[in-house]
Amino acid sequence: MAADNKEISRRVFEEIWNSKKLNVIDELMAADYVHHDAQSPEVPSGIEGHKEFVSHYLNAFPDLHYTIEDQFADGNTVVIRWTATGTHQGDLPGIPRTGRQFSVTGMTIARVRDGKFIESWGNWDALGLMQQLGVLPAESQGRAA
Repeated sequence: MAADNKEISRRVFEEIWNSKKLNVIDELMAADYVHHDAQSPEVPSGIEGHKEFVSHYLNAFPDLHYTIEDQFADGNTVVIRWTATGTHQGDLPGIPRTGRQFSVTGMTIARVRDGKFIESWGNWDALGLMQQLGVLPAESQGRAA
């Protein structure tokens, strides 16, 4: 079961995001799917809401690419650590196209039922994205974690 859920999450990143096949959302997301991501615009729950979410980012970053760095599964929960790269080629709300490239890291925790994502939580480096796009100043000195 855990291996199957890892494969489903791999398909979400590879087919929906990297191959830009939004129709795969119909297959991999439950009708009542809920996406939690405080750094992103709020979208309605469900398949159409998730298509809106993905389209939002693909319109701004048409070359967006995710690399899965790590994946862990336990029962119906999958955790994915990823890196996203791309070029800001379209407008974001309040941020006109900059043409700048970026690379940010993040994690997604997803619950899977009957072969579909039913809920997920995203946490990613939105501050780093804004700094790389030139919207916010980058720190001049590093700091210890």
